[in-house]
Amino acid sequence: MDLIPCLFLQLTRSFPLRHPLLATASAVVAGMAFLVGGQALAAPATSFTPAQRAEIVGIMRQALQTDPSILTDAIRSIREKAEEQKQDSTLAAVKAHQSELQSAPDFAIRGNPHGRITVVEFYDPRCSYCRSMMGEVDSFLSRHPDVRLVEKVVPVLGNNSVLDTRAIFAASAQGKYEAMRRALMADTTKPSMERIVELAQANGIDVKKLTADMSSPQTVALINTNLDQGRAVGLDGTPTFIFGTAAVAPGALEADQMDAFLERARKA
Repeated sequence: MDLIPCLFLQLTRSFPLRHPLLATASAVVAGMAFLVGGQALAAPATSFTPAQRAEIVGIMRQALQTDPSILTDAIRSIREKAEEQKQDSTLAAVKAHQSELQSAPDFAIRGNPHGRITVVEFYDPRCSYCRSMMGEVDSFLSRHPDVRLVEKVVPVLGNNSVLDTRAIFAASAQGKYEAMRRALMADTTKPSMERIVELAQANGIDVKKLTADMSSPQTVALINTNLDQGRAVGLDGTPTFIFGTAAVAPGALEADQMDAFLERARKA
């Protein structure tokens, strides 16, 4: 069947009640499929005649001019269905990789280490949205003492992200993961090795050891592990939160959104 009639039929099937004009017109178009050649109730046609196709185009044009929201609704519906499919695919990947995702070195686990619900956060230290979520995440953990938060640092925004991530993981070798993470994510100075040294000194970190550990195999392995896990679940950007195996929420979230996703995980 021709593309335009097919598209029209799809619209009429998707929005028959919302758009009465389409519902009425759909009967006309559907009838054409069984009247090609003037034979009623014949087998469905594989194509429309030029005259029928022109009539369908006219009906579509009239419908869109009468109610432009038809197209808006159609686009919204397509996007929502695509998002639902993506969410289903992502959740399937989350369930398949649940053990790895919910595992991390002790320094990257916050909240209740024995919490009933595990929330995973993928973040980039140079990401402005991740930075804006720092206080929100702190409040979230304070509100919910049964939550175990697993942090996954992923340098996805370029060389500066890699530099900061290396420093954060290197600091963990001195028990200073949290101190360096917060110092770097609160810092507004142009990122550089010199600035990392200044922040390290301000937080009681051995600079010589930090510099060496930034290139250690352990640091490289930690970064690659997180990146691999991000790829496994189709990570789109940062921050991204995974609530148990019930929801994947990309982007900066409001407090009520985080609470709602957590409740969904509790009920799963």
